[in-house]
Amino acid sequence: MSAASVKSGANTRWIQLVLGVIAMMAISSPQYVWTLFVKSFQTTTGAALPAIQVTFSLLIVLQTFFSPLQGWLIDKFGPKWLIAIGAVLSGLGWILSAQITSLYGLYATYGLFCGIGTGLVYVGIVGLMVRWFPDKRGFATGMVAAGYGFGAIATTFPISDMLASSGYQSTLTTFGIVLGAVGFLAALGLRDPKPGEVSSIAPMVSVAKKDYEPKQMLKTPIFWLMFTMMTMMSTGGLMVISQFANFMKDFGIASVVIWGFAALPFALTIDRIMNGLTRPFFGYVSDRIGRENTMGIAFIFEGIAIALMVASRDNALLFALLSGVVFFGWGEIFSLFPSTLTDTYGTKNATTNYGFLYIAQGIGSVLGGPVAALIHDSYGSWMPVFGIIIAMDILTGLLALFALKPWRSAWFSGKFAGAKMVPAE
Repeated sequence: MSAASVKSGANTRWIQLVLGVIAMMAISSPQYVWTLFVKSFQTTTGAALPAIQVTFSLLIVLQTFFSPLQGWLIDKFGPKWLIAIGAVLSGLGWILSAQITSLYGLYATYGLFCGIGTGLVYVGIVGLMVRWFPDKRGFATGMVAAGYGFGAIATTFPISDMLASSGYQSTLTTFGIVLGAVGFLAALGLRDPKPGEVSSIAPMVSVAKKDYEPKQMLKTPIFWLMFTMMTMMSTGGLMVISQFANFMKDFGIASVVIWGFAALPFALTIDRIMNGLTRPFFGYVSDRIGRENTMGIAFIFEGIAIALMVASRDNALLFALLSGVVFFGWGEIFSLFPSTLTDTYGTKNATTNYGFLYIAQGIGSVLGGPVAALIHDSYGSWMPVFGIIIAMDILTGLLALFALKPWRSAWFSGKFAGAKMVPAE
């Protein structure tokens, strides 16, 4: 390919990144603003709160456990139309849920359509970015993952205002149309890089010289080590996310006023911002100092931050600020793991391969909240929960440095068992 074509490809990939961020922002609201609609759905369906909350669990399960199939479809048929369909399904889930009157109708609309739709977009965009940015893989995946986290910041207040003025049905219908259309239009500009378009851009980290199929990847210990590590980090992080309000209430600091704001919403705002910023930041760092080194720093850093946060539980301001540090040490899993996986197993099947790894997030969502609550009820204290989270963070950081790092080094040098498997054609 000519130098002009390569230069054109280098420019095109930044357009792809911007479109990817927009598409991610467009599908983030079903997950992050769900809580605003819960009471309205309870009133309409007459269902109890636990039954209504099954909708949210269904969304997460469909988004994560179906990701290998969704990734395979995208790898086979291309990203544009499948990501566009995902955006439409996500918006359609809101539009249809505005008309439901039964609990199962809610499951079949908000849960089913939004779950499948957001899953298609999420794994599709991540799989696309790791192809376009071989040299900035961590940063690019971090940016689109941050888009997913930040998208709800732009919609939370408008949705809340419209709920108060027009009711939940008009709000769901209006924002379902708008967000679905935005995601659809952004997806129409997405495409895979052409052969040779970015191949001349050399990464600073070690990458696979062969492409491995999912069935080959699943036979390697490296994948299962990464899966275990991501499951532990996801579970620990979601223990904090799901129970954070309960932490602050039980410590008696949720309603303390900090700079004119109640401590709980003040902390949650900081947490959301830091959870987004960490994704491109640590992704960028990993592009330069290596994936495992960055994992070790970030994961152990989070464990220490949680210990400090717990130690400051009598000080609302310090607790809130340190909670932001905790989230800064957690959200980067959504940039570090997909980039590490693609470095290891190649780009041809990147979306499908990441779909299998992303199931770890689904397991974490199933284990995180319920297990934390169960431990608290069994011991009458949150301290055992924090102890488990800290242990998992530090263990995962050590595994990155002393297991994953030497294993991948041997893999790239061809000295690791399974490294000489026949590559995907």
